[in-house]
Amino acid sequence: MVLFAINLMLITALFFISGMIKPKWPLFFLEKPTRFLVFSITLVLVMASFTFYGEGNRRHTEELALAAKKSVPKSQTIAPVPEPLKP
Repeated sequence: MVLFAINLMLITALFFISGMIKPKWPLFFLEKPTRFLVFSITLVLVMASFTFYGEGNRRHTEELALAAKKSVPKSQTIAPVPEPLKP
């Protein structure tokens, strides 16, 4: 999920730069796009990418903690010693 967030941030940066140069490029399907609309969409995409990054980082940390907990050997238990048979 972290990789997705980084990719989304790169796409957002490209969208913002091209939209500030000429809003018609990224918003080709609108009749009269404005720079304010490009800026608004960019804000939403930035918030989404930061959320994805934070969630992916949290999940990664939880997975590492779970793996560390599983790799620690449990305390050795003492098995009962069988008594010898009496003849």
